[in-house]
Amino acid sequence: MRGGAGVGLTLMGQDANGVPLRRSKRGWMWNQFFLLEEYTGMDHQYVGKLHSDGDRGDGSIRYVLTGDGAGSLFIIDENSGDIHATKRLDREEKAYYTLRAKAVNRITNTSLEGESEFIIKIHDINDNEPKFTKDPYFTEVPEMSPLGTVVMQVTATDADDPTYGNSARVVYSILQGQPYFSVEPNTGVIKTALPNMDRETKENYVVVIQAKDMAGQMGGLSGTTTVSITLSDVNDNPPRFPKSLYEFKAPESTEPGSTVAVLRAMDADIGRNAEMNYRITSSDGPSMFDISTNRSTQDGVITLRKSLDFERKRSYTLRIQVENSNPDPRFLRYAATTDGATVKLIVEDVDEPPVFDRVGYVMEVKEDVAVGTIIGSVSATDPDSSRSPVRYSIDRRTDMDRVLNVHPGNGSVFMLRTLDREDIAWHNVSVIATEFNNPRLMSRVPVYVRVLDVNDNAPTFATYYETFVCENAKANQRIQTVSAADADEPIGGHRFFFSLAHEASVKANFTVRDNKDNTAGILTRRNSYSRLQRSNYLVPVVISDSDFPMQSSTNTLTVHVCTCDREGNMQLCNQEALVLTAGLSTGALMAIIFCVLILLSEYFAIQQQRKKEPLIISKEDVRDNVVSYNDEGGGEEDTQAFDIGTLRNPEATEESKQRRDIKPETLHPPIRRTVILPPAHRDNADVRNFINQRLQENDQDPTAPPYDSLATYAYEGSGSVAESLSSLGSMTIEGDQDYNYLSEWGPRFKKLADLYGGEDSDSCRDS
Repeated sequence: MRGGAGVGLTLMGQDANGVPLRRSKRGWMWNQFFLLEEYTGMDHQYVGKLHSDGDRGDGSIRYVLTGDGAGSLFIIDENSGDIHATKRLDREEKAYYTLRAKAVNRITNTSLEGESEFIIKIHDINDNEPKFTKDPYFTEVPEMSPLGTVVMQVTATDADDPTYGNSARVVYSILQGQPYFSVEPNTGVIKTALPNMDRETKENYVVVIQAKDMAGQMGGLSGTTTVSITLSDVNDNPPRFPKSLYEFKAPESTEPGSTVAVLRAMDADIGRNAEMNYRITSSDGPSMFDISTNRSTQDGVITLRKSLDFERKRSYTLRIQVENSNPDPRFLRYAATTDGATVKLIVEDVDEPPVFDRVGYVMEVKEDVAVGTIIGSVSATDPDSSRSPVRYSIDRRTDMDRVLNVHPGNGSVFMLRTLDREDIAWHNVSVIATEFNNPRLMSRVPVYVRVLDVNDNAPTFATYYETFVCENAKANQRIQTVSAADADEPIGGHRFFFSLAHEASVKANFTVRDNKDNTAGILTRRNSYSRLQRSNYLVPVVISDSDFPMQSSTNTLTVHVCTCDREGNMQLCNQEALVLTAGLSTGALMAIIFCVLILLSEYFAIQQQRKKEPLIISKEDVRDNVVSYNDEGGGEEDTQAFDIGTLRNPEATEESKQRRDIKPETLHPPIRRTVILPPAHRDNADVRNFINQRLQENDQDPTAPPYDSLATYAYEGSGSVAESLSSLGSMTIEGDQDYNYLSEWGPRFKKLADLYGGEDSDSCRDS
């Protein structure tokens, strides 16, 4: 290669084998150097030499190197042009370097020719071992797989140059895992090396795979990885019972639906392949048992469908079969898919309560049956082999009225009270049966007693009937239709007969016509009626039934006579009839009037109580009043027990005060006149004069109430022979009194004279 000035620049280096390279002809040069990687020498590694044709060896030319790594990785001797590598180079980091070289005049620093570009290529050596993409590997393969079944593929990579030699050529081999698995050398595909490997024998395998470069030759580098292989389960094993005979026990009191036995068959498979079904293939107790699978444990659960009875059957034998729920058709030909076992169930005896021969009893009895009559019987027996006697009783919680009873020995049900179907048509009681030997064991049964009807009720009017008849009514005119009701319920239904009472058939004013449909019409018997002569008629109607014994009753229809127009419309009638037309019966009207009267009386009583004020406001004002006392008090010296002013003599009465039973309407005091008492020993005229004076005072009193009031006066007059008997006005001591005059008062005062008139009395009094 020639520069622009015609001076040539020669690159002298080595080939791949280290042989020096020289230009053989002017103008041609090498543009590529080769350098081995991973140089381990102590000196700098020689790369090549840069030489110019103009270099005469006098030191006037200086060589300059620029480009990748110039000055750091690569240096040049500026006098000789030798190029060296200063560091170990790794091809896996950088495979080649591009540099530029030129020769310049040392003095003028001008380029003798143009720059020359060259490449330093790093030659590869086998310095990298193969590496697997994963470590470890995990995979599964079904058990019982045929020979050569692909398990998985492993991959290893080598960082060396695949284009130079065999440094990056990898070969696979298996170091661990024979004879179960193999690996293809070039692809790394792992396959089964044995057929029908059984998971139940060995489930997990560890395989070690090696990858070696240099095509596996001696001196090549290698890497390994671990592959964990698990045999996945397939349904290749049927379930098996550990035993051929099982024995269980169950008490006869076990309730239906309860579990009496649990079986477990074993299956070497797992998961879905271990699911199994049980079934009963034969049994000496048909429909006595059921079997099902507990899906969480795969147990066979035998349950009871019917009650056990030790006295009837003491053991049962069942044949149980088990099979896979999800069989695999590939393995059906290798072994049986089902297994069987025998189950023997022993029934244990339990002391049981008595058992009634029925679940319930229905009895019928007529309502007129006598007390003590047997209406039926119940029967219960002890199911145990001991056959204990049974005692019967009535559960009184179901027969609070004590209508029925039962004979404790034979179970006969009889009556304790008479029955009334119209009151209660059905009686539901419970009969209890207990064992004599063990009264705690009991059972009960319902007894339904139906009360049959007898004809013991007489028919009556279906409702209260009241009607009217016009004065101008015609004969045989229907004025009312009546119907009947009966509390009895005959089997064939009711049939009532209506007729006029015999005592009213003579000179009857009305007739009764039976309509043959349990109703009757009330008809007039004459052409006219007079309201003035008679305003009301009572029509007695006899109603009879058709049952045996026949029952009848007499019912009264009230008919009011009213004045009507030509069309029969009522115009004038008595009060009861008017109420009837308004739709109210006499009884309803009387109830309404009675309620109104009660309300009015309560209202006036409340108003009167509000207006009334007490006549005696203070105990000091006792004028013109007599107060009754029934309290003995504390004796004559007790002046606080009662108001002594009421016993004062009218002569000593103070001047009258203003009345306080009402509020005065004027502030002027009332005019009071002096009361002149009549002299003593007069006739009753003094009392009359006293009352007249009081009456005159009240008439002239402006503060007196404007209504009549009752004023009671107590005046015993004056001049009495006995005078005052009170000791309050006595001024003498008891010893000065002479009571002999008491004997002159007659036989009525004899007892009093004996007490106070004699000496014995004094001695008794002194003692």
